[in-house]
Amino acid sequence: MNDAYQILGIAKGASAAEIKRAYRKQAQKYHPDKNSDPGAEASFKLIGEAFEFLTSGRSNSGAFVKQKHVPK
Repeated sequence: MNDAYQILGIAKGASAAEIKRAYRKQAQKYHPDKNSDPGAEASFKLIGEAFEFLTSGRSNSGAFVKQKHVPK
């Protein structure tokens, strides 16, 4: 089970600024134009979904669960 915080590599109590910083760092690392890894595009999409989930206010209403590759 993966949660949005784990995907972005941040603690559960992270501030909005920390979430944004972690998202940008991960997105740049896994962007398909900069990373030729076969799984980079899937990781990039997952990172975007996690960021959207955490910044949309839905994070308190339910669990973010994806059964995909978790970027490290």
